[in-house]
Amino acid sequence: MLEFARWITDPGNLFGIIAFVLVFATILTLSAPAMGGNKLERRIRSVANRREELRRKSREALEQEARGSALRGKDTRSPYRKVVEKLNLQTLLEDPNLKTKLIQAGMRGQGPVFAFYFARLIAPIALFILSLAYLFALNDFGLPTIQRIGIVMALTLLGYYAPGIYLTNAAQKRRDSIMRAFPDALDLLLICVEAGMSVEAAFQKVASEVGTTSMELAEELSLTTAELAYLQDRRQAYENLAYRTNHPGVKGVCTALVQAERYGTPLGQALRVMAKENRDMRMAAAEKKAAALPAKLTVPMIIFFLPVLFVVILGPAIISFQEM
Repeated sequence: MLEFARWITDPGNLFGIIAFVLVFATILTLSAPAMGGNKLERRIRSVANRREELRRKSREALEQEARGSALRGKDTRSPYRKVVEKLNLQTLLEDPNLKTKLIQAGMRGQGPVFAFYFARLIAPIALFILSLAYLFALNDFGLPTIQRIGIVMALTLLGYYAPGIYLTNAAQKRRDSIMRAFPDALDLLLICVEAGMSVEAAFQKVASEVGTTSMELAEELSLTTAELAYLQDRRQAYENLAYRTNHPGVKGVCTALVQAERYGTPLGQALRVMAKENRDMRMAAAEKKAAALPAKLTVPMIIFFLPVLFVVILGPAIISFQEM
């Protein structure tokens, strides 16, 4: 065991392990599209499951009203849920914005809620134990005790906030994907509406067409189609779409759809204006990223480009001087 600890803490071996992990991650990233299968079909299948869930809830509500009592079944709770409910983690580790973050990240149902609280419990403990064992038993890196304790506490705090950071990043990536494909989806929706299709059929058609560009947007449109079919208030389905995406362009389109449903205003002209505004927003976001690119490239160029440039320029001069 001590020999393994010495081997794993050796700088050369540690560098080799890190290099192996990076190479493996690169190969896995490049081969993931070929091995991942059809993600769009899985997303559409999940939407179909959501549709079946809405249908089941509607049937159960009618049956409960007829019987006057709720249905009972066997305990099908997941292990995460059992641990969270037994330790009352929803109260101890309460996050008031958790459901909003989960919905905007594309995670629906109670399962992700209990998985989040379980991860918030386990991650700090795991990082605390691993960092404590590594810094105090295997390799102290020559650091004083107070610095090692600070590193351990910092990693423990990182473990507590890591699930929230992951959710925020997932929601942002999902929002960016929707923003890139939404103007094109609006153009398709406008064509379908002006061709005489109903809103439900237009949403379903656009979802099937835009799935290759943005699976997230296709999933949201398909879910909206299901809610339009099973919710009593159609306005609620549009508001749910705006709430799940958290995108100003989608909110504007949903407002136009609600007004068209309530007051009978023409929908084609509103969609045409919204499509133009969303294209302008997408172009503005691209220009913003392009303008920020030189500042972001400064540090990588200083670290990776200038040393190589100095070696290429000064190398021959140094060799010539040594020969003289």
